[in-house]
Amino acid sequence: MAFFGIVGNDKQMASTTYSEHESASERAARKRRQGHHRSAAAADRQGQAWEDAERARQDHGSWWRR
Repeated sequence: MAFFGIVGNDKQMASTTYSEHESASERAARKRRQGHHRSAAAADRQGQAWEDAERARQDHGSWWRR
């Protein structure tokens, strides 16, 4: 039977057949890294916006500070 001939060499066959393709675990890891990068960039923008608003509040203040 031909089936018994491939038992044991599945890793070798996969390495030659799918070597140019990204594995599912590599893809998931890449997506997690990209997701974190997007989250960090959004947090940076949010922090910068808060800093700008706080600086404007402190610099311009209310009418009695002018």
